[in-house]
Amino acid sequence: MQLPPNITKFTIRVYGILQDNEQRVLVSDEYIRGDYFTKFPGGGMELGEGTRDCLKREFMEETGLDVTVGAHIYTTDYFQVSAFKNTDQIVSIYYFVQPNNMEALAGLPIKTTPFDFTPAQVADPMGQSEVLRWLSWNEFTANAVSLPIDKIVVNMLKTATV
Repeated sequence: MQLPPNITKFTIRVYGILQDNEQRVLVSDEYIRGDYFTKFPGGGMELGEGTRDCLKREFMEETGLDVTVGAHIYTTDYFQVSAFKNTDQIVSIYYFVQPNNMEALAGLPIKTTPFDFTPAQVADPMGQSEVLRWLSWNEFTANAVSLPIDKIVVNMLKTATV
């Protein structure tokens, strides 16, 4: 395969699928440099981190939850350009996660409508903000998430439970 000339490196991102007792799935609505995305909580792996340590850190940063990282779900197995930086190839890794304290879920600042940001959160066109939201199992479809690899994971999860 001929690598596109603008691709200069790859980035590893790690995401977690968290379901509550009502079979809802936690997603993050994000405003990133003027664009809106719905994705799973998680983010970029840093040097010196393993994938599971990365996901624990990212969940703490994004949700305030201390989680246990469970079974591996999927790792990108094809070439994908990053949605956030078009000079990067992206490799995404997905795991199931569970909060170490189920009562902590009740304290999450949850929104009920997509992209429910305050005006201050989206005032800077180069800024970044995120809010959390639950998707019911019926709402949990490939169309409910923005990133191409997330769509594959949703379809895998929906197919596995049918």
